Amino acid sequence: MAKSPVHTVKHEDGWANRREGSDRVSSKHPTQADAAKTGRETARREGTEHFIHGRDGKIRERNSYGNDPHPPKG
Repeated sequence: MAKSPVHTVKHEDGWANRREGSDRVSSKHPTQADAAKTGRETARREGTEHFIHGRDGKIRERNSYGNDPHPPKG
């Protein structure tokens, strides 16, 4: 069974990573860059997707590491 995607989101006075569908965060960071780096490493290690959200909560970047639901053709 594939692991749930990792989301990097605004959290309290910093940034955090959390699994899709979970209310709990798996890690907290002072900057978005730090949180995104950790989230990317987790997604790569577990072969899942990583979503980076902006301050407004909208997804601004999306990366897939081995679990791409829409792989490129060709």
